[in-house]
Amino acid sequence: MSGDDEVRWLAPDELAAWMSLAALLFKLPGALDFQLQRDSNLTHFEYLVMAGLSESPDRSRRMSDLAGFSNGSLSRLSHVVKRLEKRGFVVRRPDAADGRITVAALTDDGYQQLVAAAPGHVAAVREFVIDALDPEQLDQLKAIGDRIHQKLDPGRSC
Repeated sequence: MSGDDEVRWLAPDELAAWMSLAALLFKLPGALDFQLQRDSNLTHFEYLVMAGLSESPDRSRRMSDLAGFSNGSLSRLSHVVKRLEKRGFVVRRPDAADGRITVAALTDDGYQQLVAAAPGHVAAVREFVIDALDPEQLDQLKAIGDRIHQKLDPGRSC
């Protein structure tokens, strides 16, 4: 593409919507991360990983599945799980069905840490997102999020 005629430039209303979303994409994760680190000494990504494990049977998941759940690369997940292991919140072990696969499991201490962190995290989510919207806007937010996720990950079920 060499000419401006081939670029679908954003119209003013499209640009305004994009800039609002872009600002949100930068600011909201930072606000959630700050609250979790301040109150629970966890990053938002660590919290997501632990939550993903807590919602799984036996509080364990294959590392590849956990990476998909947390929207992180396997490399990033491995580093985070290693940090959580050092703190006694997670253990890694070979999968019982296939020893070549690594499974991460939430320990009892990790579960207690997550349970202690959850009220503050939920309060922050409520403050920054849920309470800022009326019920119709929440429905719209879900529909918009689902639609964008479908574009990014067509195989994802919403």
